[in-house]
Amino acid sequence: MMILLLPVVSALLFGTAILVLNIIFQQYFLVYKHVPKSLPSGSMGFPFVGEAFGFFTSHKSFSIGSFLQERRSRYGKVFKSYMFGSPTIVSCDLELNRFVLQNEGRLFQSSYPKPVRDILGKHSLLLITDVGLHKKRRSVQLDLINKFKCTPNFLDDVDKLCVSLMESWRGNKLVLFANQAKKFTFDLMLMNLLGMEPGEPLGLQLLQHFLTFMEGFVSIPINLPWTPYAKAVKARTRISSILKQVLKAREHDEILLKGDLSDVEKASILLDLLLAGYETTSGLLSLLIYFLAQSPQALKKLKDEHHAIRRKKKEGEPLNWEDYKQMKFTIMVINETLRCGNLVKFVHRKAIKDVEFKGYHIPAGWKVLPILSAVHLDPSLHEDPSEFNPWRWNDPATSKKVITFGGGSRLCPGSELGKLEAAFFLHHLVLNYRWTMKEDDYPTLYPYMDFPRGLLIALEAETTKF
Repeated sequence: MMILLLPVVSALLFGTAILVLNIIFQQYFLVYKHVPKSLPSGSMGFPFVGEAFGFFTSHKSFSIGSFLQERRSRYGKVFKSYMFGSPTIVSCDLELNRFVLQNEGRLFQSSYPKPVRDILGKHSLLLITDVGLHKKRRSVQLDLINKFKCTPNFLDDVDKLCVSLMESWRGNKLVLFANQAKKFTFDLMLMNLLGMEPGEPLGLQLLQHFLTFMEGFVSIPINLPWTPYAKAVKARTRISSILKQVLKAREHDEILLKGDLSDVEKASILLDLLLAGYETTSGLLSLLIYFLAQSPQALKKLKDEHHAIRRKKKEGEPLNWEDYKQMKFTIMVINETLRCGNLVKFVHRKAIKDVEFKGYHIPAGWKVLPILSAVHLDPSLHEDPSEFNPWRWNDPATSKKVITFGGGSRLCPGSELGKLEAAFFLHHLVLNYRWTMKEDDYPTLYPYMDFPRGLLIALEAETTKF
């Protein structure tokens, strides 16, 4: 019987091979047909996979990596490639990146790969391409953020959670900081966004699902039951279910009633905010610990600023808005950490029309990758770009040469909130502790920023009086 089936199996395999080769031909080789002369220089790499393997090679987040370095040197700041199953324009150029981000919906649109779409869900704000719908959903997100920022106890709650974290470290000589930063940030988001106190059973359950979700979000997208990716897709469903439970208790919330949203859409908005706050703020805190440990001058200046603020306050008095306004150098440290550490390496866009810019032609349908980190580490824009130097922010022009939180209609809605939380955290940290790195660890982009060894630090109680 098996022998009789061999011709059939052979025919199926041959047919499948022809189909695959045909797809490769259409997706790859036809890229070269009718290519305009003004298309940027570059290489399409290997058939079908293009140059994805080189692009995704991990590297320190305060460098652009060997792949971009080599191609930028050979082809310039803008070059063509083939990635994510599509012909691609890769941009390390500040002006083109700004142009792409500011022309969302007119010339370009969000274009994330299918694995990202599957794991985030079709209602995620990151994936919505309809301009009107995106504006409407983003308005709800901004209203939610502004609502809890304006609550009377908001700053007190942030300050209280910072104090609680410092107290939890008493007697600890070693701390795996990256994990601590993630839990601290998640507790902040639960408290502000969902009104949950740290340690509540539903919150702890949500955290476990969220950790599974994040592990799969940064994993290889293989959708088999035992893989982190598949587990993350299931975790998102469980997270959405819990968020729907929370929403039932807030069914009269005027902001969530805005726009006639379904429960699934409301849950997606909350998940987007949890994801953005969790990843951005926790990553920022870890980067601050890393860079300040290697910059004693910046750390001393930072301590002086916070000692001066604390001397004007009563013992145990929480920080307020006026205190935050005095944290001038602190904000410079945070901005430099974002520039140097690069929480986000690039974003996904697609040209929806033929575009001409600075002599380059970008064909409609081509993917465009604005490389944000390449702008932040561009030696033609920043002196000694890999050096952590908060004083460079004394020059107002520096802010015009960074794109740390994206731009245009997709500018991160919680960027200023993350900076405030980081500033409060730094205040209590530098007044209570000194720290040193215990392992040869550093921030890595693959493609998301993380510390491979978890950022192990040694803590020592600060004895200096205010």
